[in-house]
Amino acid sequence: MTQDIIFSLLQGLTLSVIIAALAYWRGSLSRSGALGALIVGTLIFGLGGWVWGVTLAVFFISASALSHFKERQKAAVAEKFEKGHRRDMGQVLANGGLGAFIAVLSVVTPHEAWVYLFVGVMATVTADTWATELGTLSAAPPRLITSGRVVEVGTSGGVSPLGTGVSLAGGLLIGLTVALLGPLAGILPWGAALVVALVGALSGAAGSLLDSLMGATVQQIYTCDTCAKETERRVHRCGTTTRPLRGWGWVNNDLVNLVSSLGGGLVAAGLASWLL
Repeated sequence: MTQDIIFSLLQGLTLSVIIAALAYWRGSLSRSGALGALIVGTLIFGLGGWVWGVTLAVFFISASALSHFKERQKAAVAEKFEKGHRRDMGQVLANGGLGAFIAVLSVVTPHEAWVYLFVGVMATVTADTWATELGTLSAAPPRLITSGRVVEVGTSGGVSPLGTGVSLAGGLLIGLTVALLGPLAGILPWGAALVVALVGALSGAAGSLLDSLMGATVQQIYTCDTCAKETERRVHRCGTTTRPLRGWGWVNNDLVNLVSSLGGGLVAAGLASWLL
């Protein structure tokens, strides 16, 4: 390992310590989540470069801010989700682990395609987070992506016009971040900026829809017989042990997030190779 890489990793570690500490203090990360953020942040900042690091920060800051936005209104549907807004190690790695792995690959086997794959991955996790945090506030009831049937707010696989719209916006934000900063860092030509912004929006929305599709089909969903409600939790908030309703037992929300982010990354890489 060269001295430059070691120095970059130390810089990444320093920045990650600051961000993880602030997030833990703010209540956005658990202790295990803070450790996960250190790992992910160090690798992305240290190996991917400052543009990749800023992109990660844009995702994390926006996700943390939205998780606290209108918390009381969203509290009623929180029972459906496996975990709360205080992210643990699993959630951090599900959202940022693939990006960190791509950063490692970009050093081991340098190729221009890695940046587009990274854009798609981060666009997807941002789009999906925005859709979850803001889509639950939709006035129009969500519909199951597989059948169009109206479902309760927060149901896995449910989509709404608001959720789909903000997923596009979240992906666009990531695309714009890289599109504007990439040329300054010399990792993208200025002529590619508009395409990268478009790729971010489309791949983020595609990855978010894949997340919803998996949530409606293969993700393990439980039901609480006491409350007659669906949930991702093995033990409902009322204290009742839930029973499996649909999906595969080994597919939880973290795995769905990881797979959908890979899907969004592949869409981004494919779009970039076609449009550029």
